[in-house]
Amino acid sequence: MGSTSAKRGSSANTAIPHGSQSFLTSVNAYFDKAAVLTGHPKGLLDQIRVCNSVYYMQFPVRIKGEIQVVEAWRAEHSHHKLPTKGGIRYAETVDQDEVQALAALMTYKCAVVDVPFGGGKGGIRINPKNYSVDELERITRRYTVELIKKNFIGPSIDVPAPDYGTGPREMAWIADTYQAMSNGDINALGCVTGKPVGQGGVRGRTAATGRGLFFAVREAVNDAKLMKKLKMSTGFADKRIIVQGFGNVGYHAAKFLAEGGATVIGIIEWDGAVVNPKGIDIEALHKHRQQKGSITGFAGAKTIKDGNSVLEYECDILVPAALENQIYKENAPKIKAKIIAEGANGPVTAAAEDILNKKGILVMPDMYVNAGGVVVSYFEWLKNLSHVRFGRMDKRFEEGTNTRLVNTIEQLTGKSLTAADRTFIARGADEEDLVNSGLEDTMISSYNTIMEHYYGNAKVKDMRTAAFVSSIDKIAQSYLSLGIFP
Repeated sequence: MGSTSAKRGSSANTAIPHGSQSFLTSVNAYFDKAAVLTGHPKGLLDQIRVCNSVYYMQFPVRIKGEIQVVEAWRAEHSHHKLPTKGGIRYAETVDQDEVQALAALMTYKCAVVDVPFGGGKGGIRINPKNYSVDELERITRRYTVELIKKNFIGPSIDVPAPDYGTGPREMAWIADTYQAMSNGDINALGCVTGKPVGQGGVRGRTAATGRGLFFAVREAVNDAKLMKKLKMSTGFADKRIIVQGFGNVGYHAAKFLAEGGATVIGIIEWDGAVVNPKGIDIEALHKHRQQKGSITGFAGAKTIKDGNSVLEYECDILVPAALENQIYKENAPKIKAKIIAEGANGPVTAAAEDILNKKGILVMPDMYVNAGGVVVSYFEWLKNLSHVRFGRMDKRFEEGTNTRLVNTIEQLTGKSLTAADRTFIARGADEEDLVNSGLEDTMISSYNTIMEHYYGNAKVKDMRTAAFVSSIDKIAQSYLSLGIFP
């Protein structure tokens, strides 16, 4: 059961504030702004912009003894690279507009960080809090079956991942369902990423998006030319940061930014915010939330009932890491941050960005800043196809080589290292070390590529346009190399 649908409106999406434009409209506006600067033919740009395939489905699931019809989508935005790649979100606000926007963003995101995937995205219109674990499993497995029936999932076709409302548990259910119907496909585990490590997942995936955000912001604050333009000093030492969202991305972003030397002065959540100008203990707040179910009431900071008002507080770096359309035309003039690093997908609307740019605020775009998740998903997919854990074949050899090097240095100098120092220097890289190293290298090289466009093209006025130009150029080259199938 399932069919292709006409476009559905996004008016039901409560993530979009009053007076704001739709997420898809914003993404396309960003694309159009950059596309005219590339010089590529209009027909080619139209192909890059359009969403290639959208599958809208309605399927029955037995819930609490009754049959419930569930609405769901899967969009494959671009097939210039295969498989397509993108998360699955469970939310009552999911609609076709949102899924297509997120799929498009995934296309551009993968291109900007040189991950060889086309963009995809999926969504199921449910509130997962209203269902038991058994019911969620039935919904997830039935959704997977629908995708299999229409050839919208597979290691070489379309590879989902977690998103808002989903996690490793749901990805394991998807992988198991696909394996059961894949007729012995040895690469079946590669049909989805974000799985538990014991089910083919990769170490480092959970923290990847937050860690990638940290690497991105670190590159920016260490860019002397950029800091001079923004009238800021280099480094994290004097940077005050506010983070919206304290889920997986927001928590890890705040954690790594604080560990990097910045001062996190505010954390915003759906039910309120906490603020401390002297800095918030991120681990203590994390434990408080685990115990109380909310960040509010935390003893180490002042609770602000109207959480989103903290978006307008004075700070150096604002990290919106919750949902889309959180900074829009009406509140953009009140933003006082000097840098906005988009941890969420589409937290700044196109209309708001025009205002922010005129104010001299640097917006670091989501398509780069939060790409850590898809980068490490790519590593997981590679692991699933190679059937070997990263580091398994060379870790001990590396340790042996390092140990011999240390022994030689000790013999030549006549001095001995402590046991702790010997262990630290000699150890070989394990899977998580290699994953984090690959992520760091990707975020550094991608930053440099984006900034080449930012600094090197007088018509490029903002970092998002620079990222889109970089992305469009890569996708266009791919299409031009492939040709158009007759």
